[in-house]
Amino acid sequence: MVIETIHWGEAMRSLITKVSILLTLVIIVTACSSQNGANHQEHTNGNTHEETTPHEHVSGDIQEETASANILPAFLEGQDEKIRLVYEAAGMATEILKWMPCYCGCGESVGHKSNLNCFIKEVKADGTVVWDDHGTRCGVCLQIAANSISMTQEGKSLKEIRTIIDETYADGYAEPTKTDFPA
Repeated sequence: MVIETIHWGEAMRSLITKVSILLTLVIIVTACSSQNGANHQEHTNGNTHEETTPHEHVSGDIQEETASANILPAFLEGQDEKIRLVYEAAGMATEILKWMPCYCGCGESVGHKSNLNCFIKEVKADGTVVWDDHGTRCGVCLQIAANSISMTQEGKSLKEIRTIIDETYADGYAEPTKTDFPA
């Protein structure tokens, strides 16, 4: 058990380092914030599918189940490696991202409750993960996740991270998701 914990911690540190290094590139490549004149409707309605598939919802978000957070969803195939890294980190950081709001407008448009929902809709009792592809199309979602995880690695508390996220995105972004403040 101790060996697994040490191994998981090393893997998480390595992944967070990669995410931190690539954060700047993610921002440049995928930015779609309201500061750039885009809104949440524009990136969710950019879906090119003519029909709704069994895994696609009216909002345009695709959801896919995998057996665990260690298995990434197929919808990430063909995505930029930076996006895949943020999804991988999000899968290991659910206890962080569930406390962080998203400021892209997804709370109102698709009912997200936190930044976690931009990547993961649900983690079931058996460990099955229901992934959401929303984060593949939104730089704001990616930024918040990567920054939150990186600040955790720096030793900041969930309350400190939440305060920084709220201050950073207070102006020029959509209304935040209705996310509980960490205790």
